[in-house]
Amino acid sequence: MRPTSAVPSGTSEHAAGADGLRPADGRRSPAADDPAQAPASGSLARATLLSALLTVAGSLLGLGRDQALAHFFGAGEGTDAFLVAWTVPEMAATLLIEGGMAYVLVPAFSVALARRARAAAGHDPVRALIASSLPRLCLGLAAAAAVLMAGAPELVSLLAPGLPDASLAVDCTRLASTCVLTFGLAGYCSAALRAHGSFLAPATISAALNTAIIITMYGLGERWGVRSAALGVALGGCCMLLAQAPSLWRRLAAKPRPQAWSANSGGDGRPLTFAVVATVLLFVLCRQSQVLVERYFASGMPAGAISHLNYAQKVAQLPMSLALMVCVVTFPVLARAVAEGDLRQARDRTERDLVLVGSLVLLGAAMVVACAPQMIQLLFQRGAFTAADTAATASVMRVYAFGLLGHTLVGALVRSYFSAGRATWYPLGAMVVGLIVTIGVGAWTVGFWGAPGIAAANAAGITLTALLLLHGLGAHSVAVRVPRVVAELAKPVGAAVCAATAGLVCTQPFASPPAAVAAGCVSVSAVFLLLVWALDMAGTRSLLLSAAHTVRRSVTRRFCHGR
Repeated sequence: MRPTSAVPSGTSEHAAGADGLRPADGRRSPAADDPAQAPASGSLARATLLSALLTVAGSLLGLGRDQALAHFFGAGEGTDAFLVAWTVPEMAATLLIEGGMAYVLVPAFSVALARRARAAAGHDPVRALIASSLPRLCLGLAAAAAVLMAGAPELVSLLAPGLPDASLAVDCTRLASTCVLTFGLAGYCSAALRAHGSFLAPATISAALNTAIIITMYGLGERWGVRSAALGVALGGCCMLLAQAPSLWRRLAAKPRPQAWSANSGGDGRPLTFAVVATVLLFVLCRQSQVLVERYFASGMPAGAISHLNYAQKVAQLPMSLALMVCVVTFPVLARAVAEGDLRQARDRTERDLVLVGSLVLLGAAMVVACAPQMIQLLFQRGAFTAADTAATASVMRVYAFGLLGHTLVGALVRSYFSAGRATWYPLGAMVVGLIVTIGVGAWTVGFWGAPGIAAANAAGITLTALLLLHGLGAHSVAVRVPRVVAELAKPVGAAVCAATAGLVCTQPFASPPAAVAAGCVSVSAVFLLLVWALDMAGTRSLLLSAAHTVRRSVTRRFCHGR
C-alpha cells in the first residue's frame, strides 16, 4: 500500500484521489464538486516556496540582528539585560502572531468565509467578524501593554532574580512592552490574510521587525547602548503592522465572490467563545514558559549564560522555522476542510504535513549537530564575542538539536487540535506535563552540566509533549493513523543519525569555518537525501520525479517559444 504521504504537499487537495476525497459520511465536499473552490494544482507549493523564501530572508535578518547584538555588546551583563526584556516580544510574538492569534482566528475566519454563500445581500460575515472582534482586541492589547510598562520592575525580578543590575533590564522591558499592541494587530492581520489565501504580506513581518532593530542599533547603539535594541523592537512592531495593513484593506474592500456550499458544510459557524480563546492562549503561554524556565535557571549562573542559550536557540531553531512554513500555508486549508466537514481531507493533510515537516527539520538538526562550532564561529565570533563564547554556545546548540523534532511536531500537531475552532483542553494538559518535566530535569542538571543541562531539559520536556499530542490526536482531534505516522517518521530519524555522523567526520579536516560548514552541510545533505530516496520517505521518489517532469516540460516550452 502506498504511504499516506505519497501525495506531494503542493498537490491540489482534491486531486489526490479519484473519488474527490469524500468525507466520513460519504458525501463529497463542496470544493470537490466545485473546482473553483479547490486550490489550483501547485498553488500550495508556490505559496509554501514564497513564504519559505521570505522566512529565510527574515531569519537571515534575525541572524544579522543577533550578530549586531553580539558585535556591539558581546555576551555580558548588558546583553543578558536585553534578553530578559526580549522575553516580552518573544512571548507576544508566540501568543499574538504565529501561535494563539492564528489558532483562534484562522478557524474563525475560515468559518466566516464558508458562511458567505448563505449570507443575505449586503451582509458579509467576514466584515462582521472584524467589526465584533477588532475593537475589543485593540482595547485589551493597549491595556496589557500599559500594565507591562508599569509593572516592569516586578516582571524583571520575577523573570531573572539573579541579575546583578536590574535597572537596565527594566528600561528595556518598558520600551519593548509597546510591542504587545503592535504585534497583536500584526497577528490579527496575518490570520485574516492567511484565511483568505494570502501569504506574501504575512511572511514579510519578520524581516520588517529585524530590519528596524538592526537599523536602530547601528544608529543609536553608541549613544543608548543596549536600550537601542529595545527601541528597535518598538519601532519594528509598527513596521510589521504597516507591512500588512494595505493588503488586508484591499481584501476587505473587494466585493466578496460567491462560493459553493452544501448541506454537510460546517458553515453554521462557531463563535469566538471565552473557552476557545482560553484553551489556545493557555497552551501557548505554557509552551512559551519553557523559555522563562531556561532564563530563570540561567540567571543564577555566571554572566553570559542567558546569552549563550539565546544564540544557540536562535540558530538551532532555524530548521524548525523553515519546516513549519508548510503548516503555516496548509493550516487555512485544514481549517476550511474541517469547517466543511471533509474529515478525510483533514486526516490526509495532517498525516502528510507531519511526515514532511519532520523530515525537513531532521535534516536541519543533523546539520546543526555536525557543524555547530563552525556555525557559531562563522556567525558570531567577532567584536565582543570571544572564542570561549563560541565554544559554550556550540555545546548548548548541539543539545538543543535533539529537541528540534519535538518542537516541530508540537507546532504541527497543535494546529490539528485547534483547526475546528472548538475548545479543547488536551493540548494544554500535554504541555503542562512537558513543562513539569522541563523544570524537573533542569533543576537536576543545571548544577553539574550548566547551560547544556538547561537545553537538555527543554528537549526532554518538548519531546514528551509531542508524544502525548501524537498519541491523543485520534481521540481529541483529526483521526490520523498514528501507527502509520510513527512508522514514517522513524525513517528520517535513522537517516538523520547517519547523516550527522557523516557530517562530523567530513568537517574535521577543515580549519576554516566556511569550508567546514560547507563540507558538513553538503555531506549531511547527500547522505540524508540518499537514504530518503532509498527508503522512499514521504513519497520522495514520486515527488522528485514529478518535479523533474515539471521542470523539463517548463524548459522545453520556453525553448519552443524562444524559437
